[in-house]
Amino acid sequence: MPNLFNINLGLSGNALKIIGAVTMLIDHIGVILFPEVIFLRIIGRISFPIFAFMIAEGCEHTKNKLKYFLSVFILGAVCQLALYIARGPQKQNVLISFSIAIIAIFALQYMKSTLFSAQKSLIKKCFAACLFALTLVGIYVLNRLITIDYGFWGCMTPLSVSLFKAPKTKNVAFLKMADNRFLHLLLLSVCLILLGLKYAWVQMYGLFALVFLLFYSGKRGRLKMKYFFYIFYPLHLVILEGISYLF
Repeated sequence: MPNLFNINLGLSGNALKIIGAVTMLIDHIGVILFPEVIFLRIIGRISFPIFAFMIAEGCEHTKNKLKYFLSVFILGAVCQLALYIARGPQKQNVLISFSIAIIAIFALQYMKSTLFSAQKSLIKKCFAACLFALTLVGIYVLNRLITIDYGFWGCMTPLSVSLFKAPKTKNVAFLKMADNRFLHLLLLSVCLILLGLKYAWVQMYGLFALVFLLFYSGKRGRLKMKYFFYIFYPLHLVILEGISYLF
């Protein structure tokens, strides 16, 4: 019986990422060129929840976990170096936050697939649970040691979307019931609210991203645009920084 909560209303992953990229561009125009125009920052809040959601989706569908992690992390490291050269010491950019989230999601996937396997021993199940717990503790400690964009709850936002994703190879009844769009977005909303309470009220506007995420079709889209989004992030920052130096 199909899950009635997983409604297909038509926005592909590519469409969501384009919305995220446009709102991110608007946000960074506000940060770099017009910091006094708060409305640009409000629009920009839509970007982070969309990309956090799509990071979780990417972790669920990737065929090569290491390659997926490295592609995000290396791009984040290169961007961090460029930001350091342009502006001096900076907090770790959002791609570093997403890289950390990817590690947590993969640890969660391993825990779920191990815990719900009849073939795995109790020792292996305990090891998987401890590994996931230690991963969360490590992320918290890391956020205490260095400044990461969106902080601990930013790293947890993609994880919240994956929390009740049912393992593909396991038929776990209660996870199948919980694995629906509304619960995923509810947990994502909790993280966004916590971000707003911890950092600034403007983060609350990220909740408007839920309107777009509710329309996610679950499909990637016709065009292969992965590398476009990888290029867009550093490229638009370079262009905006260049404009700021000119004016």
